[in-house]
Amino acid sequence: MSDLHALVDAHHHVWDLDRRPQPWLDEPGHAPIRRTFGPHALRCEATRPIDGRRLTRTVVVQCLPCVPETRDLLALADSDPLIGAVVGWADLASPAIGDVLDDLRAGTGGRHLRALRHLVQGESDPAWLQRPEVERGLCAVRDRDLGYDILIRSHQLRQAIELAWRVPGLPLVLDHAGKPPIVSGGLDAWERDIRLLAAHPQVRCKVSGLVTEADHEKWTVDDIRPVWEVLFDAFGPDRLMFGSDWPVCVLAGGWNRWAATVEELLVGCSAAETEAVLAGTAGAFYRLDPTRRKEGPPCC
Repeated sequence: MSDLHALVDAHHHVWDLDRRPQPWLDEPGHAPIRRTFGPHALRCEATRPIDGRRLTRTVVVQCLPCVPETRDLLALADSDPLIGAVVGWADLASPAIGDVLDDLRAGTGGRHLRALRHLVQGESDPAWLQRPEVERGLCAVRDRDLGYDILIRSHQLRQAIELAWRVPGLPLVLDHAGKPPIVSGGLDAWERDIRLLAAHPQVRCKVSGLVTEADHEKWTVDDIRPVWEVLFDAFGPDRLMFGSDWPVCVLAGGWNRWAATVEELLVGCSAAETEAVLAGTAGAFYRLDPTRRKEGPPCC
C-alpha cells in the first residue's frame, strides 16, 4: 500500500449477537461490549487521525472457532470496502482443512481471505501448535499463500518460536505482541522470547491489544512505552503494524485513545518508519488492494 495518507487498522472484530452469540462476552468485565458491533460503529468511533491519517482500510479478525462466522466475515468484506482482508478460522487439525480453505476462497468474498487464526491462548496443551495434525493444517495454509495470525499469551511464545522454525515458509503475524504482562511489569521473559521470535524474518507483529493487558482504568502511555521500545528494536518498523483490537479496546479507553497513544509513541520516527507501522506492513502482509475505494455507509 503506497498511499501516504493511508491508515490501516490491522486488527478489529465485528459481531451481531442476534445472528451469532459470543459466549466469551459472558465472562466478567465484558459488559461494556456485550452488544452488537459492526463496521458502521467502527466508522463512528474511529475518528481520530494518526499523524494526519484517517482510517482508510481494516483487517477483520475472527472471534469464534466456526467456519460459518468466517463465511459471514468474507461476505461482509465483499460488501463493505472499508474491510480489505479477513483473518478467518478453519479446523487446522482436520484432514479436510485443504478442502475447507478451497471452499471458503471459492465462496462469496473468498478473495478477501488472507490468513487464519486459532484461539491458541485457550489451549491447555503447551505444544498445541506442534501437534502433527496442526502442523499439517498449517502447511495447507502455507501452500495456499495464506498467512497465520498467532494468538497466544506470553507464556506460550515458545510455541510460536518453534512454529517459525519448523514451518519457515508460512507468513506469521503475532497478535497483540504476545500479550505482555504489562500490569505486573515483569517483562524480562516476554522480551527474551520476543527477540527470539523476531529473529525469524517471516514473522510480523501487531501493535495491538496492549491496553487491555494494562490496568484498564489507570494505564498511561508510559505503561505501554517499554513494550513499544522492545518491539521497535526487535522487529523494526517494517515488521510492525498498527491494530486497534476494537471493540475489545473499548474496555480500556477505546479506539481514539489508542490512536492518540500510538501517535505519541511514533514521535521521533521518520516518515518511512511511520508509514510502515500505520499502513505499509499490514498492506504488504495482508495484500491489501490500494485501488479499492474506501467509501462505505456514511459515518455518524
